[in-house]
Amino acid sequence: MMPLTRRSILALAGAGALAACTSRPPAPGGSGRAKIDQDVDDALNELYATVPGSTELAAQAKGILLIPNIRKVGFFASGAYGEGALLIGPAKVDYYSLTAAGIGLTFGATAFNQALFFMTDQALQDFRVADGWELGVDAAVAFQKDGAAAGVTSTQINRPITEVVFGQRGLIADASLAGAKYSRIVR
Repeated sequence: MMPLTRRSILALAGAGALAACTSRPPAPGGSGRAKIDQDVDDALNELYATVPGSTELAAQAKGILLIPNIRKVGFFASGAYGEGALLIGPAKVDYYSLTAAGIGLTFGATAFNQALFFMTDQALQDFRVADGWELGVDAAVAFQKDGAAAGVTSTQINRPITEVVFGQRGLIADASLAGAKYSRIVR
């Protein structure tokens, strides 16, 4: 048996903190699906109200994956988790989870919302048929920082996928989702 080192204790503490942040009991009297639906609706309203150009982007998109309340925690090792829905038109057609883990210079905890706009039928189809899809280099990214909306530009609309991160709460030294994996969930 290996003795516990300071590094292993910190890793265990970080894993415990992440587990505490990402596990939440189901709402009394409500299903997991109803909670996700409400969170997605609230985040969509916030997106349209705070990110300039998002309504125009949504009108042109073939589908939108909206994951509200992504929680990210890190202390050297980091992890993130969130659940959301894929919207095609006004309908929520599938439910997805986002998971990410990393090792590096990450400190703090944050929560934020993410919207992926699929601008082509091919991009949407590739996402829907993939088993454990990862966001690639074809995506353009718009961040809303310090309460000011970065907005969406026409050069981003020309990409097959546009990612918008908004509604950040908390403080973390790293807000990237590199290596994030999206998986279909049953709700």
